[in-house]
Amino acid sequence: MAQSLSKWEQIENTFMGRINVTAENIFPIIKKFLYSDHEIFLRELVSNAVDATLKLKTLSRLGEIKGELGELAIEVKIDKEAGTLTISDRGIGMTEEEVNKYINEVAFSGAEEFLQQYKDKASDTGIIGHFGLGFYSAFMVADKVEIRSKSARLETTDASGSIHWECKGDPEFEFTEGSKTERGTDIILHINADNKEFLEDYRLTELLKKYCRFLPIPIQFGTKEEKRKQGEGEGAVEETIVLPNYVNNPIPAWTKSPSELKDEDYQAFYSELYPISFEKPLFHIHLNVDYPFNLNGILYFPRIKPNMDLNRNKIQLYQNQVFVTDSVEGIVPDFLTLLHGVIDSKDIPLNVSRSYLQADGNVKKISGHITKKVADKLEEMFKNDRASFEKNWDDTKMIVEYGMLSEEKFYDRAKKFFLLKDTEGVYHTIEEFKEKVDNIQKNKEGNTIWLYASDLMAQHNGIEEAKTRGYQVLLLNSPLNAHLTDRLERDLEKVQFARVDSDSIDRIISKEDDIPSKLTEDQEKQLKELIESAMDKDKFKVEVAKLNSDAAPIQIHVPEFMRRMKEMSSTGGGGFMGMTDFPETYQVVVNANHPMSEALLSSSEAEREESLNEAIDLALLGQNLLHGAALSKFIKRTQKQLEIKLGV
Repeated sequence: MAQSLSKWEQIENTFMGRINVTAENIFPIIKKFLYSDHEIFLRELVSNAVDATLKLKTLSRLGEIKGELGELAIEVKIDKEAGTLTISDRGIGMTEEEVNKYINEVAFSGAEEFLQQYKDKASDTGIIGHFGLGFYSAFMVADKVEIRSKSARLETTDASGSIHWECKGDPEFEFTEGSKTERGTDIILHINADNKEFLEDYRLTELLKKYCRFLPIPIQFGTKEEKRKQGEGEGAVEETIVLPNYVNNPIPAWTKSPSELKDEDYQAFYSELYPISFEKPLFHIHLNVDYPFNLNGILYFPRIKPNMDLNRNKIQLYQNQVFVTDSVEGIVPDFLTLLHGVIDSKDIPLNVSRSYLQADGNVKKISGHITKKVADKLEEMFKNDRASFEKNWDDTKMIVEYGMLSEEKFYDRAKKFFLLKDTEGVYHTIEEFKEKVDNIQKNKEGNTIWLYASDLMAQHNGIEEAKTRGYQVLLLNSPLNAHLTDRLERDLEKVQFARVDSDSIDRIISKEDDIPSKLTEDQEKQLKELIESAMDKDKFKVEVAKLNSDAAPIQIHVPEFMRRMKEMSSTGGGGFMGMTDFPETYQVVVNANHPMSEALLSSSEAEREESLNEAIDLALLGQNLLHGAALSKFIKRTQKQLEIKLGV
């Protein structure tokens, strides 16, 4: 066996060898599976051109390349007749030796080698490439690729030293002397029949805007016309000037220091990112970190409306100003994916196609740092200008709530500036509200009850009843309320949340032992049976309670626990014992001490039926449970009573 495997070396009973990857095997993989989307080829080739230009600038700065560099723009050109797409740069160029090294050896990265060679002299080059496979993405869309290049290291003004390389997407290639007289490289793609879309101006414009609009070297695609006046006064003549059409902004706002930018600059950049957005962001956070990792970017807080139609995937991830993805899960905490903006880091590890994130320690550190920066900014705004912070609170609170529920460290920071708005429109921090109601709203068990409403109109009666007792009521109208109140109850000692319509206020905050009943036990039983006979027993659970005589005769509530579990289930999680489909049930509380209760028991059957229907309908109306014919009947009856009262 050892003799038949000539490339193997036998060590004792183990055979040692090297896996041989041939070009015949790897080309089909490159063409079909290297990149998740064929359109990515343009990003890779333009990025290579950028690297070539940045190398030239670095070597010129170090004195290794002499003379003026001149115009360094990259040009993308289409020739529909020839069926070619060309990416040209005036960068460092390649010699014959370099083509053999970087092109003919698959996955040998010239950019990586350059970075290693000059890491001590010029660490901040901005060079993009690392894997050495980007060039081969051309074969996903082309059946033939040409390289025409001349190295800037050659001090000649003719074609001597230039090269011409040609390959048809198989291991065979032609390598001859070229005719290029100026430094730089032209990559010429002969687009295949399946990818003719990449010879259309609109498609190339779309891709250049998507992947290359913030690359650090100017990129020209075609030309544009501009009208200018030549001369002065009556003799002035308007002429049409043809200018290069540059498709990118080489120095985007996030690459600058925050001290260089004003509010209008941040707003202008937001408009550049989202040209069709009509709403201005509330505020921004500028990320600018060099150590222990590299991280730059600008995050904008949009207005978040109180519904669950949340617009995600608005943060764009870049690596050295090359667009990577707008799906940033894993690097940006989940609650911050609701923000808009840009993140750029050369320290984010990506796979070979730069299409997916690879999880490692750096990603977690960067994610944690972004969370910290957001918390820092919010706390700073709260301390420095509370009035402005309160003004923006209703538009940002859902992001903060989401963060408090999903990130424990953010919760610890946010509870200092998290605001609670009451039904009068006054804002309180958690600590401020706690101090305000701690004694007033304490029940006989020693728990402080934080009353709240989610709808000022629907829960008006409960709010007014609480106010007559001198109680404060919060307005909590976010879809995340059920989860948030549950989280706060676990954190705040002896604090319980209860919606004002979850029971009678006097039972929600019970101050003393039960109030004596004006009815005997038999009368209470009779009253309960009377109410049950007029209602659906499966849907309405009747209870006779000893309340103050001024409380409503009949009240209908959804108990706090059931309502909260149902809300938590509808927004994700919160199902109790596996239950997610909670039955629609209501608690009917009959006030034994209300004058109507005695009157119902002592009145005639005809009088009783009319009074009972009126009281039940009024209670149903308070919970928006009176519909259709029953509602029409109630309105007509109320109108008739009003007419009698007015003598109409």
